[in-house]
Amino acid sequence: MGQGFLQIGLTLAIVILITPVLGRYIARVFLGERTLLDPLMNPIEHSIYVLVGVRKKDDMKGGQYARAVLASNFIMGIVVYFLVYFQRLLPWNPNGLGAPTWSVVLHTVVSFVTNTDQQHYTGETTLSYFSQVAALGFLMFTSAATGLAVGIAFIRGLTGKSLGNYYIDLTRAITRILLPICVIGAIALLLLGVPQTLAGTLVVKTLEGSTQYIARGPVASFEMIKMLGENGGGFFGVNSAHPFENPNNASNLIEMIAMISIPAALIYTYGIFANNIKQAWLLFWMVLAIFVVLVGIAATGELQGNPLVNASLGWEEPNLEGKEIRFGWAQTALWGVMTTATMCGGVNGMHDSFMPQGIFSTLFNMFVQIIWGGQGTGTAYLFVYLILTVFLTGLMVGRTPEFLGRKIEKREIILASVVLLIHPITVLIPSAIALAYPVSLSGITNPGFHGVSQVVYEFASAGANNGSGLEGLKDNTLWWNLSTSFSMLVGRYIPMIALLILAESMSHKPVVPETPGTLKTDSLLFTSVTSIVIVILGVLTFFPVLALGPLAESFKLAAGS
Repeated sequence: MGQGFLQIGLTLAIVILITPVLGRYIARVFLGERTLLDPLMNPIEHSIYVLVGVRKKDDMKGGQYARAVLASNFIMGIVVYFLVYFQRLLPWNPNGLGAPTWSVVLHTVVSFVTNTDQQHYTGETTLSYFSQVAALGFLMFTSAATGLAVGIAFIRGLTGKSLGNYYIDLTRAITRILLPICVIGAIALLLLGVPQTLAGTLVVKTLEGSTQYIARGPVASFEMIKMLGENGGGFFGVNSAHPFENPNNASNLIEMIAMISIPAALIYTYGIFANNIKQAWLLFWMVLAIFVVLVGIAATGELQGNPLVNASLGWEEPNLEGKEIRFGWAQTALWGVMTTATMCGGVNGMHDSFMPQGIFSTLFNMFVQIIWGGQGTGTAYLFVYLILTVFLTGLMVGRTPEFLGRKIEKREIILASVVLLIHPITVLIPSAIALAYPVSLSGITNPGFHGVSQVVYEFASAGANNGSGLEGLKDNTLWWNLSTSFSMLVGRYIPMIALLILAESMSHKPVVPETPGTLKTDSLLFTSVTSIVIVILGVLTFFPVLALGPLAESFKLAAGS
C-alpha cells in the first residue's frame, strides 16, 4: 500500500518540478521571444508562412480566428476521411486491410480532428500503417496544436493583448513544442522496447505448435504524440495497456508526464502573460488539490477492492480486474484519473473494471473539464470559472465585477455561460435518448447502475473531447458512431468560438484603476471560493447521473448485493 501511494507522490513531484520550466518555455514561444530552436526552426516556419500567405504581424480578431480554426479543421478532416477510406490503395499496408464502414470512418475522423480520439474500432485489425501514422498521426499533431493555439489566444485576450494569428500559433505549437518533445520522447520509448517498424504482422509458432499472430508497427512515434497532444487514441485496441505501447514502469512514467506536462505548464504560462506568477501558482495548487482528492478517492477504491469478492475470499485484495500486473492498482488508478483530468483518454487499464469510486473520479473530471483540462482549451475553461466567480462575488459585495482590471459585463457572462452549458447538453440529452431505448440503442452489457455509467461515460468522453470509454459498452453501431460524432463536434467547436469572442471582448476593455474596494483575484480566499464554485457547479449539473451511476453502484456493493 505504502509503495503505491509513494509512486503516486513521486510522479506528482516531477510534474511540479517541470511545470515552471515548460511553462516559461511555452510563454517565450508565443510571446515571440528567442529560444534555442530559432536557428533550426526559423527558416522552416518562414517557408510555411510564405506558403500559407501570412505574416507574423497579421493579427486576427476573434471571429477571424474562429473561422480560420473551423476552415482548416474542416479541410483536414475531409482529406483524412478519403485517405482512410481508400487505404487499400495506399502504401504501408502490409496486412492488406480494406476500408472500414463509412460510419466508422466518419466517427474516427471527427474524433481525431476534434482531439478526442474516441475509437470504435481495433487499430491493429482495422487501419493500415499509413492510415494510423500519416492520416491520424497528422491529425494528432494539428488537433493538439489547434487547442493550444486557441488556449494561447484566449490568454492573450484575457490579459489585454491582441489574439494573434491562428496559422502562426498553429505552426509554432507544432514546430517549437509538440514536434521537438515528441522526437525526444519517441527515442526514449524506442530504447525502452516500444517498436518502430513498417514490417507486417509477425507470424510465429508457439512451443505447443499453434500459430500466433503478433501485431506491430511504427508505434513509438505514434505513442508519443498520442500522450503529449492529449490525443489518447491507441495504435492497438487495448491502448497503453498493450506491452508494445507501454512495456514497463519507465515507459509508463514517461507517458504520464507527457500527458500532464502541457496542461499543467499552461497555468504558469498564463502567469507570465498576466505578469502575475502568484495567481498562477495559486491556481496551480487549487487544481492540484482537487486532482489529489480525486486520485485518492479512485486509488482507495482500487486498493480496498470489491467487497463481494473479498467476502468470498475471507480477506481483502486490491481490485486487479482489468489491470496490467506490471502497473498494479496504484499506477492504474493514477493514470485513469490523470487521463480524464487532462482530456487525454489513453488508458493503461480497463476503466470498465474500476470500482465505483474510480468511475466517479473519472466522470467528475470530464464533467468539469478543468482538472487539468484539455490541450489549451482546458486552461481557458479554468478562467471561465474565474470570470463566473468574479461575477458572483461582485454581486455579493455590490460591486461591478472586474478581472485583471477589466469589467465583466453582460456580454462576457453570456459567453461564459455558453461555454459551460454546451457540455451538459452534449452529454445529458443523448444519454437520455440512449437510455430510453435500452434494447435498440444503449449497447449496455452490464445492466443496472453500472449500465447507466457506461452510457453517460461514453457521451461525457465525447463531449469533453476525452476519448476514453467503459469498453464493455457495445459502441460500434450506427447510433453510437453518429451520436458521439455530434457530441464531439458540438463539444469542441461551439465553446471554442465562444472563447475566442470572449477573448476579443476582454482584449478591448480599458483597464479600470485599482481602488481599495477592488476584488483581489490573486488571493488565497478568492482561489478557495473559485474551487467551491467549480465543485458546486459540477455537482449540481451532473449530480443526478452521478447518483444513478457510480454512487448508487457503490452503495449497492457496500450493502453486499
